Amino acid sequence: MDSVVYEKAYKFAIRIVNAYKYLNEEKKEYILSKQLVRSGTSIGANIAEANGAISQADFSAKISIAYKECLETKYWLSLLKDTGYIEQKPFDSIYKDADEIGKILFSILKTTKINQRSKTDN
Repeated sequence: MDSVVYEKAYKFAIRIVNAYKYLNEEKKEYILSKQLVRSGTSIGANIAEANGAISQADFSAKISIAYKECLETKYWLSLLKDTGYIEQKPFDSIYKDADEIGKILFSILKTTKINQRSKTDN
């Protein structure tokens, strides 16, 4: 497993937790921020589970979930920005991180699917 994506997801989760604390304490926003922290921290958790996968299919399923959680996180970030809870500059920074993680996960998924196909073709 690519430990780079795990490290990036872990650091991203820390940023998400800090954003959650800010949104709760400073903006008094409790609903959207809870969705954000759930999906944003789930990315790394699913990558961690993929590291312990018992099969290629299990690995692929966990990476797929991590990718979907990343997409969901980007949705909540956009919604928080567009409703005035997150300003443009911090949004740009954290969204860029989410986008980078999503691209890595998608690349891993594509590689995994190609490897699965080549094994079944033999």
